[in-house]
Amino acid sequence: QVQLVESGGGSVQAGGSLRLSCVASGHTYMTNCMGWFRQAPGKEREGVAAVYTGGGSTYYADSVKGRFTISQDNAKNTMYLQMNSLKPEDTAMYYCAASYGGSWHESKNFDYWGQGTQVTVSS
Repeated sequence: QVQLVESGGGSVQAGGSLRLSCVASGHTYMTNCMGWFRQAPGKEREGVAAVYTGGGSTYYADSVKGRFTISQDNAKNTMYLQMNSLKPEDTAMYYCAASYGGSWHESKNFDYWGQGTQVTVSS
């Protein structure tokens, strides 16, 4: 089992920044991919970014490339999502997730989920 706890959400104006954190505990060594997903009201959950914990490869949705950065601190079992140049369309509930494997942008491949943290960007 893996437990995930997100923090760092909030309300900002367009152009602002936020940093989300996800602290993992439990059998984290068994997972090989950590990701951030988001879901806005009335929309499907979408993959935002992911990091493969073994090699450190990172992947981003086209909509956030150049603005968001995913990183991990293995010593702290913590994953981060630095979000810059935020836009109103980034408003959503953001979820941290862990996967044993599979394509990172498909939520069905993720086995563990945090409770979510709300990000609201006003224009």
